[in-house]
Amino acid sequence: MDGRALSRAYFEDVVAPLLARRFPGLRYAAARLGTGSDVLGFDDAVSQDHDFGLRLTLLTPHDRINEVVESLDAELPADYRDWPTRFSTSWARDARPQIEVTSASDFGRSRLGVDATAPLSVTDWLSLTGQAVLEVTGGPVFADGAGELTAMRQRLEWYPHDLWLHLLACDWTQAGEELSFVGRSASRGDDLGSRVLAGRLAHVGMHLGFLLERRWPPYSKWLGTAFARLPRASAALPGFRAAVAAPTWQEREDGLAEGFAALGRLQGELGLPATEPVTVPHFDRPFRRVADIARLLLEEIVDADVRALPYGVGNIEQVSAATKVLVDARRRRDLMSSLTTGGAG
Repeated sequence: MDGRALSRAYFEDVVAPLLARRFPGLRYAAARLGTGSDVLGFDDAVSQDHDFGLRLTLLTPHDRINEVVESLDAELPADYRDWPTRFSTSWARDARPQIEVTSASDFGRSRLGVDATAPLSVTDWLSLTGQAVLEVTGGPVFADGAGELTAMRQRLEWYPHDLWLHLLACDWTQAGEELSFVGRSASRGDDLGSRVLAGRLAHVGMHLGFLLERRWPPYSKWLGTAFARLPRASAALPGFRAAVAAPTWQEREDGLAEGFAALGRLQGELGLPATEPVTVPHFDRPFRRVADIARLLLEEIVDADVRALPYGVGNIEQVSAATKVLVDARRRRDLMSSLTTGGAG
């Protein structure tokens, strides 16, 4: 049984009856959210070596949290389907029920760093990682009597339209600034540098693919797995795969051009500004660059706060790859606030 199915059965067979008996009429939400490969359905046998088991997120009113925690601790059985209901994790060494009981607003803040039960500012949106949002929206919901979790997940479905255009433009800008370097660096004998650039640009392209699909990207461990499952943007996968495996810079450039061309076609199919061809000669040099797709996207933006954002400065995942920043909500928001000073608040 995979983790999500195990959590659902645990809730339906054990936790829901306990809550109905002890707290009749309590309006709560129950789901498998937060951390863990099973939240997104990526778990396998290896996943079970840590932090795996009977885990749930339970969202209740603030004034009921303590009594719900106490009842669960006192009344849960010792095990369910041969899995212990009390066990230690990498963040809590004492064996206890791994049911996170909190309120909807506090749960959102713990993952996102912002209160997603209320409208978000531009800087709030820019501070979100795809993984943080998926820890709220990616897992299955088993019950939502109050409706707060559902409303929060709906608010986090996707960026506001003009901010989406800005972020698309940022990825196209990054690709445009570095594509020609793949050949230029190799022509000076720096084959390793050329390979690194090809990998970096493939990553930019993958992020662009998630944006075009309006899907939140998971963190690095699952990025390629999730990208391959995108229904349309995954058409870029053969090109990017060829680029990172190619022995020559010409083949790397060809692969990247193929991948970005697929994404450019998808962008046009979505009714967004696009160009054909996507890559063009880099002036009179024997390399290629990306056509000025970013400018076309930026010209479509009408929201004043988004138009005031610095050119080419996107969301937190587009400006930082530092894990200690990406997993820290306060640092994410502080960084984005500093980068957007004079723009949106």
